[in-house]
Amino acid sequence: MMGVFRKLFGTAPKDNYSAMVKNGAIVVDVRTADEFKSGHIKGAENVPLDTITMGKHKFKDKQKPMILCCRSGMRSASAVSILQKQGFTQVVNGGGWHTLQSQLNQ
Repeated sequence: MMGVFRKLFGTAPKDNYSAMVKNGAIVVDVRTADEFKSGHIKGAENVPLDTITMGKHKFKDKQKPMILCCRSGMRSASAVSILQKQGFTQVVNGGGWHTLQSQLNQ
């Protein structure tokens, strides 16, 4: 029960996204192709949310660590939930891509 409160109120430990990428995680940007073209994290894969929703994404390895991002973190949160329902076990919401990019560059 305390874990739920920690996550809700921001006192849970933050994911170390840089370490995750160094250990093989991929960054997945769930914005539209046009949004992605206007700027994105170097090396990120663009898989729009509607593609994930329809289950037409290319991800096969359900154990592959993935950090999902979008403009604000809302669509990536939805994508995490959808992927988890599809059986993916190592997906996290990286939030907005600008913020994630700055965390990866630290």
